[in-house]
Amino acid sequence: MATFTVAVLQLEIARGDNLARIRGEIESVVARTPWVQMVVLGELSVFGSGTDRAEPPAGPIEREFCRIAAALRLWLLPGSLYVRHGDGQVFNTIPVINPAGEVVARHRKMFPFLPYETGVAPGTDFVVFDIPKCGRIGVSNCYDMWFPETTRTLAAMGAEVILHPSMTNTIDRDVELAIARASAAINQCYFFDVNVAGPLGFGRSIVCGPGGEVIHQAGQVREVFPVEVDFDYLRRVRRRGWQGVGQVLKSFRDRAVDFPACGDRGVAFEALQALGPLSRPERE
Repeated sequence: MATFTVAVLQLEIARGDNLARIRGEIESVVARTPWVQMVVLGELSVFGSGTDRAEPPAGPIEREFCRIAAALRLWLLPGSLYVRHGDGQVFNTIPVINPAGEVVARHRKMFPFLPYETGVAPGTDFVVFDIPKCGRIGVSNCYDMWFPETTRTLAAMGAEVILHPSMTNTIDRDVELAIARASAAINQCYFFDVNVAGPLGFGRSIVCGPGGEVIHQAGQVREVFPVEVDFDYLRRVRRRGWQGVGQVLKSFRDRAVDFPACGDRGVAFEALQALGPLSRPERE
């Protein structure tokens, strides 16, 4: 049986340095539930929103998380960090750290939350990584999931679990819960949408199974919970359909249609061009 346990840390965070608290929470969950193999936190958990605390690539905060992962022999996705590169570009970056304390991948958020997350450049690379003897995992970040092509691409690359840190404190959180369920169902994958709580987030993290079923939905305050991913169950769902219904990925693979809207970015669709520029709404 190929199983893997992921602990979700939905923490109440605020702007400022949350590193010491995060370190303590990670140590606590490993002590309390020693079978946990991975810990995932919400987007921008260390410092909160704002690029003023952006660090250099492989900077001191990332190195500290590497030390924590190695000391606890744990896979770790510590939410995301703003990372400023030598050319001045800032990316909202999720490091993926293995139990040896090595960064095996970094996901740069593809869709910064414009027009609000200003000064942040979009990433262009899809990130998947393998857990030996278990399965393949894909990484997504907050607003990315509003673009279903991102999750579909990860699934087409073999991702069986999507880890999705987020920071949402807006009226559309309820909509995001629906997107998370739909993303899991239409891609027949586990979907971990890990939000922050407290001043910067509404919580309500959700973990869905490959039929879109809700495994757990958190409340709006601090909550820490482990979830066991069953890769054998997931592969059965992809092979036979959830409850024997809907072999979605096979049908997508065998489709007879191309999707022009997902093709060349230079293609101009009149209806989309008519929407006007991407800018902050003003009072009407």
